[in-house]
Amino acid sequence: MRIVSLLPSSTEIVCALGLEADLVGRSHECDYPAGIAALPALTAPRFDPTGTSLEVDERVKAALQDATSVYTIDAELLEQLAPDVVITQTQCEVCAVSYAEVERVVCDQLHSSAAIVALEPNTLADVHADIQRVADAVGLPERGVQVVTDMQRRMQAIADETTHVARPRVATLEWLDPLMAAGNWIPELVEMAGGNNLFGEVGVHSPWLRWDELLAADPDMLVILPCGYDIPKAREELQRLERRPAWTALTAVRANRVYVTDGNQYFNRPGPRLAESLEILAEIMHPECFDFGHQGRGWERY
Repeated sequence: MRIVSLLPSSTEIVCALGLEADLVGRSHECDYPAGIAALPALTAPRFDPTGTSLEVDERVKAALQDATSVYTIDAELLEQLAPDVVITQTQCEVCAVSYAEVERVVCDQLHSSAAIVALEPNTLADVHADIQRVADAVGLPERGVQVVTDMQRRMQAIADETTHVARPRVATLEWLDPLMAAGNWIPELVEMAGGNNLFGEVGVHSPWLRWDELLAADPDMLVILPCGYDIPKAREELQRLERRPAWTALTAVRANRVYVTDGNQYFNRPGPRLAESLEILAEIMHPECFDFGHQGRGWERY
């Protein structure tokens, strides 16, 4: 089978199913597991992804006004690769190439018979369903059940361990300028890790957040997990919050409970490694209970 994955998360799903050797193409952002970057990239951003959070936000919004997708697909390369399955998404136009663009290229432009598998993860249950959807599409339904069951088992063990712990009030930030709280599956992870989530709703897209709302809530803990950013870039952008009025008055700042994570590799990828994302949150919130070895790699204290 010849598989093209246009999402980092679906690439990880395909590999978890044991089909890494069947991948023939990827998105420009697919970089895990090691070796995936050697595959040809079929997508590219229509905007310059470098610069500050504010600059990237402005470019993305401008690109969305001018096109149906903020990413392009290399139709000629896709035709050469001749995939049997193309995996894309309908969840977020900013995160990856849009479903409409994929459908236009595959069906209308190339008249390809490739099956298009569209993922739409909004909750943890949706992520599990998407893993099974990919497994079914590639003819490995039993393997899908196995991957989902293992993921659920690991995550439930953490949730069970935090049933009776003291629960800090936690704000998770998915973007820093402008401010955005984390939604979708992140509030579920916070609760499972033993925290009380302050902003963002389960299954709802990440909401914009005003600075005065964050000040009023005064969280016990701040977890920084910007979409698409690793720890060094997140640290760089966090300096913008330091310049905000009353930053040093926040309880989380005064208590040294601000944490910077690799949002790009973990929290922003709705696939098997959400189990590791939960482990990271559990380590951060309750170090007296958990030590999975992610500190220094998946997260750092600010």
